[in-house]
Amino acid sequence: MNFYPFHIGDYISHTSHLSDAEDLAYRRMMDLYYQGEEPFTSVLLVARKVKSTVDIVEALLEEFFVKQEDGWHNERADKEIAKYRSKANSARKANHIRWESKSDLKSDLKSDKESELKSDQVSDTFQILTKNQEPRTNNQEPKINTKTPDGVSETVFQDFVKLRKGLKAPVTETALKGLQREAAKAGISLQEVLELCCQNGWRGFKADWLKDRNQSKTAGTRNQEVMSGLTRGLIGGDNNVRLLGK
Repeated sequence: MNFYPFHIGDYISHTSHLSDAEDLAYRRMMDLYYQGEEPFTSVLLVARKVKSTVDIVEALLEEFFVKQEDGWHNERADKEIAKYRSKANSARKANHIRWESKSDLKSDLKSDKESELKSDQVSDTFQILTKNQEPRTNNQEPKINTKTPDGVSETVFQDFVKLRKGLKAPVTETALKGLQREAAKAGISLQEVLELCCQNGWRGFKADWLKDRNQSKTAGTRNQEVMSGLTRGLIGGDNNVRLLGK
């Protein structure tokens, strides 16, 4: 033990009759007893360690210690040593449990991580199949259409291919089929759709876009005609038009 409780009042009441040499020897004997955590077995050895005489040590042992089979014991010191050892054992057990828990947690985390990695590898390699779907790996790319569609000029189609390439959107068969459907909805040819895409920088086309543009143009034309009529009336002196306040 590197520390033990020292009660000044108790010490003075029990040692006030000791001489200076005896008091010094007793204090050193108690320090030695706590430090070794074991009974004294040799009077000569104790006397040498506390730098006192054998007579003084024997007198102190007779007064403050109890002789047992394994040596000289101090009852109060034995109780404090027992408390210290009990706390030390409890602390060691708690640390052991804590480190075991941390070790188990690390092992579980490592196992979970390995399982996730394996699962991700399997998921990346294979895809779930449906009734109308064939197996597809990550190295398989969409089929790109390089043939000019019927009814479309080579120049317009190549311009559209360049546009899609710049937008990182290859011209696939699926994309062309979608454009053909939207062209039919809008009532125009695929050639006209591709021209609109090239002119406006569109990667795709929706029939509704053309419809919205026509409506916007119609509304704009109607507003222009109304304003034109008003202007002509004001300049021409049309009787149907009056300035405010006149």
